[in-house]
Amino acid sequence: MLSNFCSFQKLIIAYYHCRKKKRLKTSSAEFEFNLEQEIMDLEKVLQNHTYLPSAFSVFVVTEPKIREIFAANFRDRVVHHLLYSFLLPIFEPEFIADSYACRKGKGTHQAVKKLSEFLKQDRLFFLQADIKNYFCSINHDILFNLIQKQVNDPDILWLAKTIIDFDCADNPVKKGQLELFSQVPAHKSLFNAPIGRGLPIGNLTSQFFANVYLNELDQYVKHTLNCKYYIRYVDDFIILDENKEKLYQIKQQIEEFLRQKLTLELHPNKWQIEDARKGVDFLGYVTKRTHILVRRRVIKNLKKKLQEFQKEHTNLKYVLSCINSYYAHFRHADGYNLRRNLWEKHFGVLKDILRPADDFKFFRLK
Repeated sequence: MLSNFCSFQKLIIAYYHCRKKKRLKTSSAEFEFNLEQEIMDLEKVLQNHTYLPSAFSVFVVTEPKIREIFAANFRDRVVHHLLYSFLLPIFEPEFIADSYACRKGKGTHQAVKKLSEFLKQDRLFFLQADIKNYFCSINHDILFNLIQKQVNDPDILWLAKTIIDFDCADNPVKKGQLELFSQVPAHKSLFNAPIGRGLPIGNLTSQFFANVYLNELDQYVKHTLNCKYYIRYVDDFIILDENKEKLYQIKQQIEEFLRQKLTLELHPNKWQIEDARKGVDFLGYVTKRTHILVRRRVIKNLKKKLQEFQKEHTNLKYVLSCINSYYAHFRHADGYNLRRNLWEKHFGVLKDILRPADDFKFFRLK
């Protein structure tokens, strides 16, 4: 019996974690309306091993690049939080310090800060690469075996396998701009993934499982290749070394490891080995030895939005939120002059409704 693992009390805790910042959404409200019965029903099907995930919803986003987002319904997300709450304490101590995705206190800004520290070493070269079609390529059997090595409870293993093997691309509910689905490259779509491969982007469990899977790479790079300066964010990683030729050897060793152990490939067009003094374009910033700059594409995108807002800015709440989100990004770079220059040269008529605050760190409505 799963009496302890999926007890009513544990499911209630999972529910409270799941509803954070989502309480006003319809799916959350519907679940809460009949909360006690919903939790009791989940407890029963989990105990009896008759739980099955429901059909997903799927939509396409275009920023920062076009991709499918699969969303589980609220009931299944409660189960995801339940499983995550058990697996996290087991795997978190196994993760290296410098993997930065989907971990508490390990976001993009912390990764860039660590890279900045690494770059203060003299005469460094860097290898930067990412995994080809990572989420669509994750092998279910390999992932489950990695979990099985750390988890002994057969009930928890059953639930993990149920979630991993569920085919979210089997008749999901399509939402949003339906014409965008045809624009998703075939190799990046879970609708075209082979049986037993791929995890849906957008789920808590997928983010966690993605770290479990590439922890194997982390351990190999740190403890077999003995790379001192290594950072990974999801499937994008950087290795620094004083010897440029050594980095080419490391790349070949990583390619072989990924192919043999994880059935993955490096993206053939998204890797480089360069002098770190030129700066490293990583996670929205160009990080150099002495300072951090905002990526030009990010600045260009904001300028484009500012032009659009000046033509139509009836939704002031959205305008303010969008601009402040960019400026929050800028604050993690050495960007005072950038923030001020944008205000002086690109805000135009928006100056009539906005005012900068705290040395151009954010804006308020007048």
